[in-house]
Amino acid sequence: MKKSSWLKTVLCTALVSAMPYAMAADDTIKVGVLHSLSGSMAISESALKDTVLMLIDEQNKKGGVLGKKLEPVVVDPASNWPLFAEKARELLAKDKVSVTFGGWTSVSRKSVLPVYEELNGILFYPVQWEGQESSKNIFYTGATPNQQAIPAVDYLLEQGIQRFALLGTDYVYPRTTNKLLEAYLVSKGVNKDDIMVNYTPFSFSDWQSIVADVKKFASSGKKTAVVSTINGDANVPFYKELANQNVTPEQLPVIAFSVGEQELQGVDTKPLVGHLAAWNYFQSVDTADNQKFIQAWKTYRKDDKAVTNDPMEATYIGFNMWVKAVEKAGTTETDAVSKALIGIEVPNLSGGMAKMLPNHDISKPVLIGEIQEDGQFAIVQQTELVNGEAWSPYLPESKNLIADWTDPVNCGAYDTVAKTCTSQK
Repeated sequence: MKKSSWLKTVLCTALVSAMPYAMAADDTIKVGVLHSLSGSMAISESALKDTVLMLIDEQNKKGGVLGKKLEPVVVDPASNWPLFAEKARELLAKDKVSVTFGGWTSVSRKSVLPVYEELNGILFYPVQWEGQESSKNIFYTGATPNQQAIPAVDYLLEQGIQRFALLGTDYVYPRTTNKLLEAYLVSKGVNKDDIMVNYTPFSFSDWQSIVADVKKFASSGKKTAVVSTINGDANVPFYKELANQNVTPEQLPVIAFSVGEQELQGVDTKPLVGHLAAWNYFQSVDTADNQKFIQAWKTYRKDDKAVTNDPMEATYIGFNMWVKAVEKAGTTETDAVSKALIGIEVPNLSGGMAKMLPNHDISKPVLIGEIQEDGQFAIVQQTELVNGEAWSPYLPESKNLIADWTDPVNCGAYDTVAKTCTSQK
């Protein structure tokens, strides 16, 4: 055989051999999973990684999407904010994922936002956040302040609370949320001297003096509460110190925005019974869909003690919205799916329907729950569906702004007075 003929035969054989693998790769839809599996946020984010994997597994058993199986691509940004951006670029540019589910902290979201806009990817962000942003490439399935922080403070005001200690982890979500809450409380007649604000680093553990300061702040004779935007593993020593200093919910109730069933697994909850959390879902919600979800989760984890929480429900909603939008668009192409997503409705786990709004936020009920001895929450208040607001009307810089990603506005920060699309702050 001539050398040229031999080479042609080898190349043809190699091409034929490679074809099944190429076809197999083309026959899947890659789904990015961008959650911290190590570092300070692993206590919260690891469960969300498994939630996405469970949902992918369930969808594949139904036949996948558009006749193709879903293929997860899992990366670990390790609670490192610059690494989030690096891993996001890897998912989009190297792995060619069609969608990503990921992030917890707002600083992680802000780290990846320019990457998703530059490379035109889709990110579903499943955790409560501060608003003051709207990206054409991000779909926010967690609560905005008017779906969590504001209703939580309203609940406290209804209970006669007059002084507020705003304790948070030192990053963008607590700082922006507390800035908004300060403005809201003042608008409700609360004196500025009756608002205490304190920030601590991620993974902070030495709470003794801060809890003592809060107790002193609460000793004025006015009924006082703590509003907590403490995030990640710092919650465990915080609640332990409350118990050490005999802080009871009758004396000084704490309402948390980042503590759910997952975080309470690491805490002796007996001294915490009666403290509060504000979310849009609790495992204790009594609906058939929720019971089915809980059982599926326990089966997937092979753990009868596995718990569900709010960001898991937000992931569930976002995943089902994405599947429905892809089927509606008939493609995984970003622009087509993004357009199809607006107006999509899927069931939540509380008995209602979640709808994707033109501002890329969704509709959610607001639930206030009391911690129980078993680490679950007794629901003491539940609202009707509330539409998420990207921009707060209580801050002067955003009171005239809205987000609307439909024509003719098609803008994430539209000034309704000037009638112009502004750059985001």
